[in-house]
Amino acid sequence: MTTYTFEIVLATDAFTDADADRLFVHGGDDATPVTRDGVTRLVFDREGTSLEQAIASATADTRAAELPIARIEMSAPAQHAG
Repeated sequence: MTTYTFEIVLATDAFTDADADRLFVHGGDDATPVTRDGVTRLVFDREGTSLEQAIASATADTRAAELPIARIEMSAPAQHAG
């Protein structure tokens, strides 16, 4: 499998310890939360069979953690061998 790096931008300006706990429980242990200038991003390094599959599974985990998604952004580089 390949590891893909991308960001899920949340539609909230705060990310709490409870949010982090829910994300971890729902499979988002490969995400690093970053809040800067009032924008919270989850930087994922997600393994998948394709970029689309990796993004789909990360968004499903994020939604299961009840975190509101604003958009997906690609990090540079978009993927690296894994």
